[in-house]
Amino acid sequence: MFYSIKGILTHLEPGVAVVECGGVGFKCFTTLVTQRSLPSVGTQVMLYTYLSVREDAMDLFGFATMQELNCFKMLTSVSGVGAKVGLSILSELTPEQVAMAAASGDSRTLTRASGVGTKLAQRIVLELQDKVKKEFGSGAKGLPAVGAGIVSASSHAAEAVSALGVLGYAPSDAASIVAKFDSSLPVEELIRLSLKELGSRL
Repeated sequence: MFYSIKGILTHLEPGVAVVECGGVGFKCFTTLVTQRSLPSVGTQVMLYTYLSVREDAMDLFGFATMQELNCFKMLTSVSGVGAKVGLSILSELTPEQVAMAAASGDSRTLTRASGVGTKLAQRIVLELQDKVKKEFGSGAKGLPAVGAGIVSASSHAAEAVSALGVLGYAPSDAASIVAKFDSSLPVEELIRLSLKELGSRL
């Protein structure tokens, strides 16, 4: 319902940022990562938002980047992962780290977040990997052709494309962006550069 909110930051407390827009103060639940990037109280701020509507509450979540918002939505799509756990994970890990953990099957990294035990971390990795497999198909990691070339399934690029799939990007978009960069770069650097490029298109 709400894409973003822009206004004056009027209040900050752990996990909460209040943005005043049109005379109304919007309470946005957020991550520690987003909070660390916010300006001082009394200055203008813009957050990408997600509105959660339940029978007993309407909660607004705000994030500094679209990548963090997309990652939050992917995490909370996993059974057993609510908003509180999603915020906890993204307070401890960047979207790139979450994507890498899921794409590589590294559930231990996710347990660094408060409230995430071994079983839940394993479920998150399994379900996000399944989402990527459904998107890409089963053959040779299912990586699509890009222009005249193909992202090599044996390169770091293949892992980066899979990780971007975890964050909800379409296979064609992810592959075309990753193909622009040197596939010998570390996987996390390829993800970071690709997210920056994808963010500039918004």
